[in-house]
Amino acid sequence: MIRKLLFSAAGLMAVQILVAQPTFPVDGVADKNHNYKAFTNVRIQVDPETVIEKGTLLVKDGLVVDAAASVALPPGTVVYDLSGKTIYPGLIDAYTSYGMPEVKRAPGERGPQYETKTRGAYSWNQALKPETEAYRLFAVNDKSADELRNAGFTSVMTFQRDGIARGSATVVALNTAPEQTVILKDRAAACLSFDRGTSTQEYPSSLMGAIALLRQSYLDAAWYKTTTDKKEYNISIEAWNNNASLPQIFETSNKLNTLRADKIGDEFKVQYIFKGSGTEYQRIDEIKATNGKFILPLNFPMAYDVEDPFEANLVSYADLKHWEFAPLNPAALEQNGITFALTTSDLRDKKEFWKNLRKAVQYGLTEKTALKALTVVPAQMLGISDKAGALKKGMIASFIITSGNLFNDKTVIFETWVQGKQYVVNEMSPLDVRGTYDMKAGDKAYTLKIAGEAEKPKGNLMKGDSAKEAVSISRIGNSVTLSFTPKGDDGVIRLNGNFDPAAKKITGRGQLADGTWIDWNASQTAVFIAEVAKPDTARPEIPSLKDVPYPFNAYGKPKEDPNLIEKLKNRYDAVLIKDVTVWTNEADGVLADKDVYITEGRIVSIGDNITPTKGVFAKVIDGKGKHLTAGIIDEHSHIAVNGDVNEGSQVSSAEVRIGDVVNCDDINIYRQLAGGVTAAQLLHGSSNPIGGQSALIKLRWGKAPEEMKIAGADGFIKFALGENVKQSNWGDDYNIRFPQSRMGVEQVYYDQFTRAREYDELMKNWKTLNAKVKQPIPMPRRDLDLEALAEILNNKRFITCHSYVQSEVNMLMHVADSMNFRVNTFTHILEGYKVADKMKAHGVAASSFSDWWAYKMEVMDATPYNGALLHNAGIVTGFNSDDAEMARRLNQEAAKAVKYGNVPEPEAMKFVTLNPAIMLHLDKRMGSIKVGKEGDVVLWNDNPLSVYAKVEKTLVDGIVYYDAEDDAKMREEIRKERARLIQKMIAEKNGGAPTQRPRAKQPREQHCDTMSDDYMMED
Repeated sequence: MIRKLLFSAAGLMAVQILVAQPTFPVDGVADKNHNYKAFTNVRIQVDPETVIEKGTLLVKDGLVVDAAASVALPPGTVVYDLSGKTIYPGLIDAYTSYGMPEVKRAPGERGPQYETKTRGAYSWNQALKPETEAYRLFAVNDKSADELRNAGFTSVMTFQRDGIARGSATVVALNTAPEQTVILKDRAAACLSFDRGTSTQEYPSSLMGAIALLRQSYLDAAWYKTTTDKKEYNISIEAWNNNASLPQIFETSNKLNTLRADKIGDEFKVQYIFKGSGTEYQRIDEIKATNGKFILPLNFPMAYDVEDPFEANLVSYADLKHWEFAPLNPAALEQNGITFALTTSDLRDKKEFWKNLRKAVQYGLTEKTALKALTVVPAQMLGISDKAGALKKGMIASFIITSGNLFNDKTVIFETWVQGKQYVVNEMSPLDVRGTYDMKAGDKAYTLKIAGEAEKPKGNLMKGDSAKEAVSISRIGNSVTLSFTPKGDDGVIRLNGNFDPAAKKITGRGQLADGTWIDWNASQTAVFIAEVAKPDTARPEIPSLKDVPYPFNAYGKPKEDPNLIEKLKNRYDAVLIKDVTVWTNEADGVLADKDVYITEGRIVSIGDNITPTKGVFAKVIDGKGKHLTAGIIDEHSHIAVNGDVNEGSQVSSAEVRIGDVVNCDDINIYRQLAGGVTAAQLLHGSSNPIGGQSALIKLRWGKAPEEMKIAGADGFIKFALGENVKQSNWGDDYNIRFPQSRMGVEQVYYDQFTRAREYDELMKNWKTLNAKVKQPIPMPRRDLDLEALAEILNNKRFITCHSYVQSEVNMLMHVADSMNFRVNTFTHILEGYKVADKMKAHGVAASSFSDWWAYKMEVMDATPYNGALLHNAGIVTGFNSDDAEMARRLNQEAAKAVKYGNVPEPEAMKFVTLNPAIMLHLDKRMGSIKVGKEGDVVLWNDNPLSVYAKVEKTLVDGIVYYDAEDDAKMREEIRKERARLIQKMIAEKNGGAPTQRPRAKQPREQHCDTMSDDYMMED
């Protein structure tokens, strides 16, 4: 048995020697220390599940030889007695750019750049850099490594943090050894994001463009891999496919972007690891449903300096709430069974890491899960669990030595060992110079008191009965330096001496302010006795996940807990509105004193003396003297969109989808509910002739983005004519993108639809041929841009076109007729009255402004009578907002059709209800009050076309989403909650915590022509 053990040990040593053989020649005398090192009498946290209370860790040549309660030490072993100390596995940061070259944006030339400037057989888009390999770029950086080592990290994943496809990451040890010896895994993961980074190329100029670019890239990679008719060699696509077998890490800047990334992953059967943002708790159910693992930052926001009441008003309610909730984020994921690692990424200062992590533990994160998130979890994510994350035989000897439990505020990290190399963070046994001393400096006598912490002493000096003078004290080893300015003196006295711990005496020399050298000494007369701090019995206010409002904004509400009986009182299965004047928008017209019964999201009865179905709990609303209309539908809206409403970088952006970037947290949703809006078409802007695909939503305040979308709705797309698309007012630099004239716009449509028709025929032929053969034929390359246009040709997607001038309106109808498709709606259409007959013949609807005119050259001929004239010509006519503020008063916009043109009131009301529903092909479901239609209705306190009319209740799917009475209560609750949070922040500041100054964050209201320089700004 002994022989076997000896043989095994010899074998292990042989393997270690073989592994350690370098490829670099030795120039001179080789100096390699192969001693064993033993750390004895120490508490060893082998892994998060295993602890040896008093054991020995034996290491050699950078590897763990053994970790056990008793270990036989080979002769010559260097022994470190660590009685009272604890050893933890070295921590792993799964998301850094350590050792990477600085990312710099190339100086841009004047004017836009539409094509890539990356030379070589690379991607067509500069933001796609899958060929980047971090291990080829990596260089040891001792200063950056020291920051991380001081926090206990011994290895990190690192990559080039630039672009949408960022290439592969590498895992390295935080050793100062040559790069060849610290790379633990060359290609550990593929990294992606929505941020185009340093790319100077125009596309993508929006978040939805970044999403479309990723989708097209996945499709191109799949086609490139399978096609037998390859006509190009593409380095980037080759790298993309090579990276597909690696773990895929997707960086997201907020919780909604995580859901967007997950949707891409689901489409292409990729399960991402998400680098989170710290806001995951705000949509925890949806985050859990991604089934993804996370890498979480601990970037908790500082409190705001809110002592100035006017500056305090600059801080949004959401920011106040996030400050309080942010430390709950890791616990929220743990409580929901979501696996995660932790990272120092996004921290202002790496020194904040442990403070924030301990705060997260205070907020409910368990210590075991926290340790897993720093060791075994990142090791598993990165495929290095055989090397790192624990202290087991054969694993890398990377560990930290601490004074005790890592998660205790008073715990000190003494040393970090990386691959068996020691890095001292704090002295393990610092000399304690604290105490009271009789001090003589030259011919002067003082009383010196040294207090504070042993590692960071603080001093005071007294001469006789004089007041205390502060003394600056520093200590390195047994060398002590003092500097002070005695009262009445002009300069600083500087002294240095050596501390004799046995004699408790400091002796040395120093200089007076005038440069005179003096001898000095200090003899301890009393030992330092630390004041015992009174235990803090005050329990901090720690929020719960149950308190999270949905959406995370003012006027959001916590999700109902079905276990709380008092909340059940507010639940209902049906709504019965009694004795109300009903504007039906049907042949019945306006009905007086009727009951309307809604259940299961639909209108089930309209009549007299209706009673709720037996066994159904109905919310009964008194409608006496009030008016009930169908919910207002805004056919042209730009609210609730993240990351820019325009993808204006290409002449056609039919591949982008507003539905990918719906922002369910936009306060305009709630505000418009207060104005009676229940549904809207969220349109792409008008920066190019062919814009992006629309999103049709209901204003279900508090729901997630996907839940807001109208299921089963037809697909729509935005086209545009006029000044915007030919870049008339974009400035002198924007003169190179075709088209630059109205004639060019027409040519764009012909060209794009000709290509779309050819593409459609190619795909149809492939499907027909593939159905006839036994061996499947590879699919032709999918083109998302042409695919959307082909849907128009196949009557599966419908056009809403931004338009003003009659000549262009005629032009697009002519293009449509000749290419065999139909324009669904002209929006704006302020010269529509001039071509109403032709519009009628084409079968196009008109979604106009009520009374906008003369705000730019191409609307000089606009008239407020336009709506009435179009309506009288038999065209389905509606009024839209194109503006977040106007959408709150669309009922008053409808009333203008009565003022200008004497449109009958019931018909005018249809301009913002039934007629937009017809335009959006939703009139069988909404737009009027009719049995069988969806329960989207609005209760007004007056005639809805009156300027005095106010919304009392807005129902969507039979659920009250806005209630004027509840709104008044919520305003008071919000006022009190703001006050509570402000007082809590002031207390934090008074307790010495750092603060940040409030800054105004003006929400950006988007319009047709809204474009920004950086679509990630909103994040």
